[in-house]
Amino acid sequence: MLPLSRRDWLCTATAGTLGWIGPGLFAAPEKPRKARIAITLDLEMSAQYPKREQTEWNYEKGNLDDATKRYSVEAAKRAKELGGVIHFFCVGRVLEHPSVDWLKQIAADGHAVGNHTYDHVNVKATKPEETQFRFQRAPWLVEGLTAREIIDRNIRVTTKALKARAGIEVNGFRTPGGFNNGLTDKPDVQQMLLDQGFTWVSSKYPAHLYGKVGETPTADIFESIVKAQADAQPFVYPSGLIEVPMSPISDVGAFRSTRWSLDAYLKAIRLAIEWAIENRAVFDLLVHPSCLVVEDPDFRIVRLICELVRTAGDRAEIVTLDKIAATIGK
Repeated sequence: MLPLSRRDWLCTATAGTLGWIGPGLFAAPEKPRKARIAITLDLEMSAQYPKREQTEWNYEKGNLDDATKRYSVEAAKRAKELGGVIHFFCVGRVLEHPSVDWLKQIAADGHAVGNHTYDHVNVKATKPEETQFRFQRAPWLVEGLTAREIIDRNIRVTTKALKARAGIEVNGFRTPGGFNNGLTDKPDVQQMLLDQGFTWVSSKYPAHLYGKVGETPTADIFESIVKAQADAQPFVYPSGLIEVPMSPISDVGAFRSTRWSLDAYLKAIRLAIEWAIENRAVFDLLVHPSCLVVEDPDFRIVRLICELVRTAGDRAEIVTLDKIAATIGK
């Protein structure tokens, strides 16, 4: 399979009802491409939730509280009832908890569960102490290991833990934190993932405007977010690893960083998905149940996305990221 550049993929994604078959060449396809909409929830604790001054979660990202677990299960249930599916990314440390029945139920109901590292480590770190706050506080946990060895083990152990503890076959990998350039500057990390059997990664989060903290986002903010969707389309790295970017704006970026209202966030998501549907492109929602249990207790975000896709009819579908990756570069 020859790598497909992001530029070429965007040509296919934004060709509308025409099918792109080469530079400057278009042909009417038998069926128009559907927009592919993904709802992804990262299973980790978020600093400043449920209270603003609560930052200890930075050291215990995988120590999910009961409210976060309940929200995850209920989000999965509601999405399924509305004809959707959710792709979860699990921080492995949660598998140390006395019970993981809630996670088993999510998988049994047909939702996907991917790898989000064991301790929520920075995959671009070059020094052991840069990989995670936990290892700055307790350096003996990684004594004698290089940053690369820590990262490699964090990913590998999570895959094993999901299988051993929950009977879940890992479905893809998402990096903790998103990077404006994805893994373009980290071919070694790309190879590490390929060596562990991953064919795709979700690591890129395009740059966009946020606005001022506490202020209602202006028209130029929404415009910037919609514009960033074109830079959030899947592509293939030279290594052959497929990238499925996260689509702006994340819940943490909107609610924690700039303190938007839920209505403002819903507007941004609606505008972004409408762009994806119009252009038959990809939209990959990035949210965290530990954040949404406070900011969106009534699951309005999930409901909005399912309603937008249902209204779009045969122009859009809700899928997991592996389904998106399977069509890239072919």
